[in-house]
Amino acid sequence: MSALKDKLKADLTASLKGRNEVRLRTIRMALAAVNVEEVSGKESRELTDDEIVKVLTKEAKKRREAAEAFRNAGRSEQAQAELDEQAVLEEYLPAQLSDDELAALVDAAIAETGASGPQAMGQVMKAVNPKVAGRAEG
Repeated sequence: MSALKDKLKADLTASLKGRNEVRLRTIRMALAAVNVEEVSGKESRELTDDEIVKVLTKEAKKRREAAEAFRNAGRSEQAQAELDEQAVLEEYLPAQLSDDELAALVDAAIAETGASGPQAMGQVMKAVNPKVAGRAEG
């Protein structure tokens, strides 16, 4: 079993004992999303830590978008609940890159691939994506 999944399960138990409802609800949802991902496809498999980070990143993005939708609809209570869940999920994600760090990685990839113009964006993305996996959105 992956270390991240073990940590999620241990934190679930701690949240249950500590009666922390938001944390408990969020970790249960995260583990459910991981389990769904594990059994999707032709055969079930064990996810790696990197794959679990991708699932958690997707769930955090859902929470962020839902919070914005609730806020726009004037439902601040639900928006705050979504933001609280997102904060719990972000504890399990790697630190996000700053704009300057991301720009430096992109500049290095452009120099490395010798790309010029928007037509070469695919080459640059291929070089940058493995380096920023989970630490920046597309």
